[in-house]
Amino acid sequence: MTEQQVLKALGNVQEPDLGKDIVTLDMVKDIHIEGRKVRFTVVLTTPACPLKDMIHNACVNAIHLLVDKEAEVDVHFTANVSSNRLDSKQLLPKVRNIIAVVSGKGGVGKSTVAANLALALAKGGASVGLMDADIYGPSVPIMFGVRGERPLMTTVNGKNMIAPLEQYGIQLMSIGLLVDEKQAVVWRGPMVSTAIRQFVTDVYWGELDYLVIDMPPGTGDIHLTLLQTVPVTGVVIVTTPQKVALADARKGIAMFGQAQLNVPIIGVVENMSYFVPAELPDHTYYIFGKEGGRRLAEEFDVPFLGQIPLVQGIREGGDQGVPAMMGDDAVSRKAFLDVAGAAVRSIAMRNAHLDAAKAASVVNA
Repeated sequence: MTEQQVLKALGNVQEPDLGKDIVTLDMVKDIHIEGRKVRFTVVLTTPACPLKDMIHNACVNAIHLLVDKEAEVDVHFTANVSSNRLDSKQLLPKVRNIIAVVSGKGGVGKSTVAANLALALAKGGASVGLMDADIYGPSVPIMFGVRGERPLMTTVNGKNMIAPLEQYGIQLMSIGLLVDEKQAVVWRGPMVSTAIRQFVTDVYWGELDYLVIDMPPGTGDIHLTLLQTVPVTGVVIVTTPQKVALADARKGIAMFGQAQLNVPIIGVVENMSYFVPAELPDHTYYIFGKEGGRRLAEEFDVPFLGQIPLVQGIREGGDQGVPAMMGDDAVSRKAFLDVAGAAVRSIAMRNAHLDAAKAASVVNA
């Protein structure tokens, strides 16, 4: 067995999302051959890659079919998270991908999706931060059980910066960590925009594979400020199957997909999709309608990332400071892991095939 034979065989293993073989994509590293034993490393585009098992099996089969059917194949995996940032990187210089989680209206569970998406990405091995940009209704301190805690200051290259809190393995920042939760944030638009910019410029996020930003509902100043400040990789649209929610979600897709902003849509998440009572596990109730999010994604030709069921434990976990990804409900965890897997696939394809990410230039903003 030779290294050339191994590479030729692995040249038949396709990376499904990028549409090329793993040798052409330079994903195969450190080939070591000893007799009938071969060991090599496959470098994935993200540690949270949902296709890892499929790629592993394809590699083993390729060696057995094309090189030696008796070979002992040891496939190791590592990850080099893809990024498509070609900006000056003066802001968030070590953040590879910036994901904005948005909704057309409130009450659809956007913050719940953002929090558990961040945790699901971290569960796959990625380094993740969560920025709560919902200035008027911050929920991250409650959902992560850090109410009353305050971030510390740190010095970076001679500049005083805010150090995010860390909880459940991810970094957190929210206006709710800086002001008394009993006080209402009564700010005009310019003050809110300034706060958002400070969350980007004055918070030391460090090196992250993904920074998930929980945006406020609707389409307004905060969205425009963020999009003009940082190169957002793409947006995740959260909706419920209900017609009213879908109508507002359409506005969100129109805002981000229109020519002025041209921000890629990572995909649509349908929250509160169905309800299955614990005492009647064979009964499914579509309380808010059925398949509305999937139809919305098809209408705009954007990826459908998945459905999140209406589960009491998701609500209880958020209220108790233990998000669903950290709870005991296997159904909820699987739903969020599936959404995260679909999201990282969409991001990898976006980074491979679209123009470089850059801050949006908004006309008459």
